[in-house]
Amino acid sequence: MMKDNIRNIEQRIQAACDRVGRDRSEVTLIAVSKTKPNELLNEAYSLGMRHFGENKVQELVQKYEDLNHVYSDKVYWHLIGHLQRNKVKYIIDKTVLIHSVDSLRLAEQIEEDASKKDLICDILIEVNIAEEDSKFGVGEKDVFGLLMEISKFPHIRIRGLMTVPPFVENAEKNREYFKKLRQLYVDIKSKNIDNNGNGNILNEDVTHLSKVLERFDVLSMGMTGDFEVAIEEGATMVRVGTGIFGERDYTQIQ
Repeated sequence: MMKDNIRNIEQRIQAACDRVGRDRSEVTLIAVSKTKPNELLNEAYSLGMRHFGENKVQELVQKYEDLNHVYSDKVYWHLIGHLQRNKVKYIIDKTVLIHSVDSLRLAEQIEEDASKKDLICDILIEVNIAEEDSKFGVGEKDVFGLLMEISKFPHIRIRGLMTVPPFVENAEKNREYFKKLRQLYVDIKSKNIDNNGNGNILNEDVTHLSKVLERFDVLSMGMTGDFEVAIEEGATMVRVGTGIFGERDYTQIQ
């Protein structure tokens, strides 16, 4: 069952890449394993999965401790859910990428805890690109200001942007949001940012920003229902749970 699921997802990723002339290697598939037991993660690992995404800190820590020493190949743990500041210290040295940084206060906490561990923490800025009241994430117009503030922290490396679009039955309805996030990403990369009302960044920011953007290369967008559209619009990471593991068992959530 899972073998067939992963084969299907891989075929669809390849087809989406082919439609827009992208190489399959440009897209990382993250198996969203939240609420799933270790046995299913072991099966996914045996089928080639190496990137796993968790929503909750407690669950990521438990699986990291249970499984990391079991696997012969390195696995990569992604924190994709909302992160509370008082829980940063538990995952700071366990996650390869925190996808959900949406405030300066959270970034300050990550900097503090990363400094204590003497490590560099890779993060994405979460953008509420659809401006939904029910979603976390910074507004589109505030992304650059937050990026510039976070970029001052020596123990944080900003790798790109992430979004969680609206839940829709028709994936095409989310294309506009993926396109907007991609354009924002491109604008940041090209330094075409309206930082002072005239469409240009301040001269003194240029050198600093160029350094910050050396590793700015991740667009995390797209899930089981819309990852193909996300890939067509430039996603470099897609987060697929149900498509790999089946429906979630919410009775297992602590």
